[in-house]
Amino acid sequence: MDGFLILTILIVFMALAFDFINGFHDTANAIATSVSTKALKPRHAIILAAVMNFVGAMTFTGVAKTITKDIVDPFTLENGSLVILAALISAVFWNLLTWYYGIPSSSSHALIGSIAGAAIAAAGFASLNYQGFLKIIQALIFSPIIAFVVGFIVYSIFKVVFKNNNLTKTNRNFRIFQIFTAALQSYTHGTNDAQKAMGIITMALIANNYVTSTDIPFWVQFSCALAMGVGTSVGGWKIIKTVGGKIMKIRPVNGVAADLTGAMIIFGSTLIHLPVSTTHVISSSILGVGSAHRLKGVKWGTAQRMLITWVITLPISATIAGLIYLLLNAIF
Repeated sequence: MDGFLILTILIVFMALAFDFINGFHDTANAIATSVSTKALKPRHAIILAAVMNFVGAMTFTGVAKTITKDIVDPFTLENGSLVILAALISAVFWNLLTWYYGIPSSSSHALIGSIAGAAIAAAGFASLNYQGFLKIIQALIFSPIIAFVVGFIVYSIFKVVFKNNNLTKTNRNFRIFQIFTAALQSYTHGTNDAQKAMGIITMALIANNYVTSTDIPFWVQFSCALAMGVGTSVGGWKIIKTVGGKIMKIRPVNGVAADLTGAMIIFGSTLIHLPVSTTHVISSSILGVGSAHRLKGVKWGTAQRMLITWVITLPISATIAGLIYLLLNAIF
């Protein structure tokens, strides 16, 4: 068995591990509000999220193609296999570290930062596809801002429309509707997040001359969808506690507004083939809803801690990936 094949198999394994970890790390965000309002029992919410994540991941491949070609050029990437492997090890390490401490960090930031950092270590800053890379960074920056604004607007509309309704009856109806919004948000999560590992595997296949185009092979799409679905079934209770209760006290009407906002932003990004951080989008949606509900009710200390993590993830993951690449290059 030649070295390229061994590296490719290792990359596929690590990419699927990344999707598995992403499943219990990021998908918790999609069901956190429905669990915290008791719209769904935790076990039912996780099963629902796992199924909808798998379905979402099998629906689109546009984001995967963006990951494959817009950060670096896989056809000319120097030591492509080692770059991709270093990026995956870095992203998995950061995801596990932040999951352990219950911090809703972004798997997207970790992966994209890691790819850039490993590529720079291998071939310098000129190896980056700046036009595509900056487009991705803009999407990562602006999507949570848009989610905050839209969440504020959606909940403000809800307050006007339902201001004369009986509170108990309204909460009961919204709790039922939240089952649908949790499913929708889990589906959109699958359409965006699962595709990132698909793009990574396709990069490796191109770098090692196993495929000659950026089209995503079906076996890659299916295996990544399955890995994320299984990962989701494991659950991420630490993240659920942070997103579902430590940002604000969430009621069913808040949960529906946040879920709808998050689903709209994530799915809109998927349609234009841009990877976004579902963690950032969902958390910012909750912050926007909370600000519209009662500004003092938002626990801004938690929000500040999350923001700091969001900011540092890209540079830290890039640095870790660069160091891992240098180590792998010395070994191989």
